Amino acid sequence: MANFNTGDRIRKPKGDRRSTEISLAIRQTMEACILTHLMPRSQIDIFVQVLQADGGTRSASINAVTLALADAGIPMRDIATSCSAGYLNSTPLLDLNYIENSAGGPDVTVGILPKLDKVTLLQMDAKLPMDIFENVMGLAIEGYKAVANYIREVLLENTKQLEYRRGL
Repeated sequence: MANFNTGDRIRKPKGDRRSTEISLAIRQTMEACILTHLMPRSQIDIFVQVLQADGGTRSASINAVTLALADAGIPMRDIATSCSAGYLNSTPLLDLNYIENSAGGPDVTVGILPKLDKVTLLQMDAKLPMDIFENVMGLAIEGYKAVANYIREVLLENTKQLEYRRGL
């Protein structure tokens, strides 16, 4: 993550905890998604530079990596989508911003392969009672479905533009 990505201008060491956590989330999600058996003896390096962290950096990174891999033609089981939801002041919230995330309420980040309906990532920062968790998780599921539809639309539009340019 870039040093200037949040309002806090703290010099971060190279291996800070937050970057390591985001790297692990991306790795777990993409390992479940990429068809590595189709590319034996290959290595896929993924580098993500977060320029502005206004909350939801894990989800935004996973969604950006999905788009980048699809654009690069990397074979995947399904597109990986991610969304976060939280609970603040007795209200479930979708896609928390930096202020809401910093307020200390519990939040859930979900990574899902939509067509397979397979959860690849589930991170929770605090304990939640089961009924509240179900509400927050339901909101995150609605969010990932909206993100998945949008990503599919973007990829379809990109494919149509490529076909038009190639005269297909």
